[in-house]
Amino acid sequence: MTRIKMNVPLVEMDGDEMTRIIWKWIKEFLIEPYVELKTEYYDLGLQKRDESNDQITIDSALATKKYGVAVKCATITPNAQRIEEYNLKEMWKSPNATIRSILDGTVFRAPIIVDSIKPFLRTWKKPITIARHAYGDIYKDIEYRVEGPGKAELVFTGENGEVRQTIFSFQDKGVILGMHNIDKSIENFARTCFNYALDIKQDLWFSTKDTISKKYDHTFKDIFQDIYDQEYKRKFEETKIEYFYTLIDDAVARVIRSEGGFIWACKNYDGDVMSDMVATAFGSLAMMTSVLVSPDGYHEFEAAHGTVTRHYYKHLQGEETSTNSMATIFAWTGALRKRAELDGLEELIAFADKLEAASIKTIEDGVMTKDLAELSEVTNKKIVTTRDFLMEIKQRLDQAH
Repeated sequence: MTRIKMNVPLVEMDGDEMTRIIWKWIKEFLIEPYVELKTEYYDLGLQKRDESNDQITIDSALATKKYGVAVKCATITPNAQRIEEYNLKEMWKSPNATIRSILDGTVFRAPIIVDSIKPFLRTWKKPITIARHAYGDIYKDIEYRVEGPGKAELVFTGENGEVRQTIFSFQDKGVILGMHNIDKSIENFARTCFNYALDIKQDLWFSTKDTISKKYDHTFKDIFQDIYDQEYKRKFEETKIEYFYTLIDDAVARVIRSEGGFIWACKNYDGDVMSDMVATAFGSLAMMTSVLVSPDGYHEFEAAHGTVTRHYYKHLQGEETSTNSMATIFAWTGALRKRAELDGLEELIAFADKLEAASIKTIEDGVMTKDLAELSEVTNKKIVTTRDFLMEIKQRLDQAH
């Protein structure tokens, strides 16, 4: 069998723990036998990030700007326990946050739909895509632990002088958080969401809490509305889709009662939380795709979940695990398909489609990892190990060739 040739490399960002093991197996079993894989490789494993003082994360984001398409494995964002475990120089920031800040993109997360795995909410019939703003808010915050009485002030020093506002006069211990956003990034977020809605021909919902946050959240609302009215209203009407704004608490209630089939745009923290809620309600966080889309057309594909630490330590002890690899597979197929679309490689697009179809068929045939067995309505289920699940997919992929 002749392998498919690639013309331009993908940016490949390797990761940590169990997902790093799965990453290697996906390439070995499901991609490299069929594709002459061409990548510019960056090891974003925690130890390499520590060795490079996190420069390798920045380099991988800049490479994404150069080549346009990246695929990323799940990575560890260290806490105090991880600093001790890995003997780190410092508590490095989330690599995802660093990459998103450099690319200034929007994260779109959507569930992988399998007929035999029904959403926990009986009203949901169609996928719900979460569009998450990926700049600023608490991910770029400044925090301070107040240890005693004092006055906290918000101070802005501009060309025309200084503006001061009292945040709070503390009588005892407390905590302060300062965060920011910029109009340019919010405008990019809005346009990316509107364009994505037009591309996939789905309604776009947007929600904030502008009644409480009359400057910060209201700015988001106003920018979205202005851009919609000036640039997208006619296009949406011609495409017969709708842009809809509501408060986030009302949006949650509406989403729960809906049948799905729309894009729900959220600010950074809201999107972080709501994407996990939507993924879990559809069945599993391991069945959620994630793509970062920048206004300049850069795409970075990844799984929506973490590094599966518990399974990794079992693996190190020689125990078999049954870890769901679907989201990581779909990160690879998404990146390969986008690379193929940009380069006009129809054969590679067809391969990505076949690999996704083989992965879904494996689950529909009743062969699945342990987490899905608890959700699937298939009568005769066969629970397999992490590696065997990939080999079962390979069998069906070979049949499709």
